[in-house]
Amino acid sequence: MKSQFILFSFLVLLVCHTKAQQTVGLFINSSDAFEGYTLFAPINSNETYLIDNCGEKVHSWSSDYRPGLSCYLLEDGTLLRRGRVVSMGEVSGIVEMIDWEGNVIWDYSAFATHGKQHHDIELLPNGNILLIVNDERPASELEAAGSATNNASIISEQIIEIEPNLLTGETTVVWEWKAFDHIIQDVDSNKPFFGVVAEHPERIDINFLDHSNSDWLHFNAVDYNEEFDQIILSSRTFSEFWIIDHSTTTSEATGSTGGRYGQGGDLLYRWGNPRAYDQGTQSDRKLFFQHDTHWIPNGHVDAGKILLFNNQAGTPEAQDYSTVNIVDIPVDADGFYVYNGDAYGPQDFDWTYQADIPTDFFSKFISGVQRLENGNTLICEGLTGRVFEIDENDNVVWEYINPVNNIGAIAQNTIAQNNNVFRCMKYATDYSAFDDKVILPQGYIESGSTFECSDVTAVEDNIEIIDFAVSILPNPTSDYLRIQVDGDINPSQINGIKIYDLNTSLVYQSQFVEDLIDVNKLPSGIYVVQFDFGKQMITKKLFIE
Repeated sequence: MKSQFILFSFLVLLVCHTKAQQTVGLFINSSDAFEGYTLFAPINSNETYLIDNCGEKVHSWSSDYRPGLSCYLLEDGTLLRRGRVVSMGEVSGIVEMIDWEGNVIWDYSAFATHGKQHHDIELLPNGNILLIVNDERPASELEAAGSATNNASIISEQIIEIEPNLLTGETTVVWEWKAFDHIIQDVDSNKPFFGVVAEHPERIDINFLDHSNSDWLHFNAVDYNEEFDQIILSSRTFSEFWIIDHSTTTSEATGSTGGRYGQGGDLLYRWGNPRAYDQGTQSDRKLFFQHDTHWIPNGHVDAGKILLFNNQAGTPEAQDYSTVNIVDIPVDADGFYVYNGDAYGPQDFDWTYQADIPTDFFSKFISGVQRLENGNTLICEGLTGRVFEIDENDNVVWEYINPVNNIGAIAQNTIAQNNNVFRCMKYATDYSAFDDKVILPQGYIESGSTFECSDVTAVEDNIEIIDFAVSILPNPTSDYLRIQVDGDINPSQINGIKIYDLNTSLVYQSQFVEDLIDVNKLPSGIYVVQFDFGKQMITKKLFIE
């Protein structure tokens, strides 16, 4: 029962009145935008924000760490977040859970036992969590394994599954997979892992990339498919995504047999750059340093397909532009992938979003994408801190630029710099995390914004829209306020009035409209006044001096 949850679902086209110099915050909010709250963690801030469709903050969490890098809002309202610990590296360190009230209820670092965890995390249906962790390999080990590059060490990758105990704070590693267990080389037949690379796409060619770049694989995303019990991994440097079997034991995951699909920890499927397994040329390459590769969830448009942010898609034409793409992978009902002996299909994308002027949309690193329940697509252009939502016809229906950088909140009408965002997530207003939570707009994160976003709302579908307006006078006030209603409704038809402070505490409540409401005893600050018109609600900001 959402006894206190205040639902903001927009009925009409919302127009924002801005100055020509507007640089941050909300730019577009159409009635075609998905009704929800957007979660994002500015890379250069310790704060994680939740904003409404009007671009106002409705909640935030503080951490001791800057993001490192992803974060998710769990069904109970807990924030699951990666954190950067400076002593462990810029994108490594810790994973933590912070409850709605801001308390850290659990954290964990794999640094002492496995290595530096980084980038992404994935919560499994059983409550366990998948982590991406560096797996450092010295030059001596590479040489023994058939590396063609001498005197170089590399950072390989591993996936570990942890089981957190929120009662005791203890964490147990219950499953592991290491990429280095599944390499192949065609340089020296007297050394391990020798074979014909083109004949073994299930293996990872240790000599595909020059090891002068020690960050050999650079995983930046992990996702889980419960139906098939499979994991998808995004390798930025290989410009491929890989799918592996999660049903194996840790022992089976080191080899090529066992598990639901009989291949142990070998790759079940790969796509994006067939040159990586000697099955294509540069012209066959489709992915360019991609991010946020994941399955589209069940119940969504294009469910089961792979959605991703293709960062440097313009590379072949020497232009800087990005695309968002969907790949319809060749998988049967049991989770087995079609392979005919050459490059894995399909030959091209199933869907592509690209700006009308391609270079208008570009982020060479970070970034993410999410398919929403109504068929819209949320896109995070991470380099610029720009988040925008497109409908099924590629029209931009919502747009927002992160107003937080390494200094703090940016003043409106100043150029935004260092406001990068790794990824964003949008959650429906009826998402269970908001059950019994008071969700109120608390003002814009940026300072100096003067535009207003209409917030006429409805709590039921298919209702008649009544034309009326509500004013609270005077505003600001220091003692009394008067309610003025214009249109087809009399004040007597208001079912109730509530006033909340920005901590979502109820400070005033009445079931009828008084001529004058005494607010003399309320401290100075910003408040939210909610009017209940039965099937409709209106919220207004109140400033008390």
